[in-house]
Amino acid sequence: MFDNRPDTKKSTRSKRDSENHDLRVATILGLRRGLVIGWLRTMAFVALDAASVSGSWKMAKVVVEKVEWFKSIKSFQLLVSTPGQPGFLLPILVITLGTVAAAGLYGDRSSRRQFLRLIESLTLAQILLVLIAFLYQPGLIVSRSTFLLAWLFSLIFVLTGRLVVEAIITSLRHEGRVTRKIILVGRRQDTEKGELILRLVSKKEFEILGHVDLSLPEGRNRWPETLEEIYNQGVGEVFVCSWQAIGDPMELYWSLKACGILLRILPIGLEIPNQNPKIEIIGGMPTIVFSPPALVGSDFWIKRIFDLSVAALILILGSPLYLLIAILIKLDSAGPIFYKQARVGLKGRHFQVWKFRTMVINADQLMKELEAKNEVKGGVLFKMKDDPRITKVGKFLRHYSLDELPQVINVILGQMSLVGPRPLPLRDVEGFSEHHFFRHNVLPGITGLWQVSGRSDIQDFEDAFKLDMTYINNWSLALDFQILLRTIKVVLGKEGAY
Repeated sequence: MFDNRPDTKKSTRSKRDSENHDLRVATILGLRRGLVIGWLRTMAFVALDAASVSGSWKMAKVVVEKVEWFKSIKSFQLLVSTPGQPGFLLPILVITLGTVAAAGLYGDRSSRRQFLRLIESLTLAQILLVLIAFLYQPGLIVSRSTFLLAWLFSLIFVLTGRLVVEAIITSLRHEGRVTRKIILVGRRQDTEKGELILRLVSKKEFEILGHVDLSLPEGRNRWPETLEEIYNQGVGEVFVCSWQAIGDPMELYWSLKACGILLRILPIGLEIPNQNPKIEIIGGMPTIVFSPPALVGSDFWIKRIFDLSVAALILILGSPLYLLIAILIKLDSAGPIFYKQARVGLKGRHFQVWKFRTMVINADQLMKELEAKNEVKGGVLFKMKDDPRITKVGKFLRHYSLDELPQVINVILGQMSLVGPRPLPLRDVEGFSEHHFFRHNVLPGITGLWQVSGRSDIQDFEDAFKLDMTYINNWSLALDFQILLRTIKVVLGKEGAY
């Protein structure tokens, strides 16, 4: 962590120097931090796409030569030479990669992951090649079947290559092998919230080296020395969590810019949703725009239809597993197979949630004796790693979240969704503060952002609530799919389960 205590001599000198120099004067001359890595990453993706496109055309040539059916299709002339001859791939690569680059698909991570736009760009490039073949006569023959197959193979090879590379990068970041060194700037309570969000949502992608509070006089006075420390430690990005708490925002901006450090703003206090916002300049002032969907309300009903379809499918295909679990529960301990408990759902309504029984039949009575051993801060939730009420089969079911499978019945009944904030027992809701009730404005879910970001490892309900609010404020169908995929990984890995 950086020390905000002022050095009187240095602070006085820094203030005097800042008054005598142009705001834009850079103390360091060199490439922006991370620029070389960015270039190398871009060139790597260009090389990957070039190899994929080259391989697709060569594969198309081989298929056409080997399969007799393709030989019967008429051919037309292309400006360049035929496959296999020198110089054949050069114009194809220039047109294809140029089209992809023009679509901005070699930029940052979010742009690289726009796979629909990538498909459109590859298709446009192929159309341009076809037009060239028709408009220019001097050239040698390439069959239409080669064009068609090359297009199909290009889509398959390029998309597969990018998906594999992105998966490798994501895996390395989650394992902490490839990290981005950052500093958080703002009020202490805001930087702590920003750190929580970055650690839980982005996992180990960021290495947070410290916090700087520029709302305090000592922090502002010592900023030049702090900036030098930041630069020397190889920090490439600074995240501002309290823009309003910065004494002189423009001075911060120019000082970071002069050092080649990227400035990001986390809207901690504003609670801005992250549903594909766009920045639009109005009268020289940046505004954040959130556009409604073309068909208003369609997303929710698509989600509901998806919930019903998947829940019914699980119920039908999973019936043998349900039967096996029921038999194991009966053999393990006395009591019913299912456990139904009153939970609080949408708009505070009570409903009975279905679960496979994982505890002894008098678990509710024993809970009063175990309250003192609760491991969750705040007392809202009750969690114990070695809960004596859990049966042997119940422990196994909980490790793999198989006890939650009957909740697809609640989904079919419209009481729950596949993804959403977890419905809590009445005992937990009784401990709510006023702001906690906001989570009841959406349908509760079988899984959610809280569950895939730590499950039982989260020891403070306030942290879990913040994750629920992050989900609600940033909800989209894409986010639901991401959470479902991450749920499979978390469950199979038994992460945070007990």
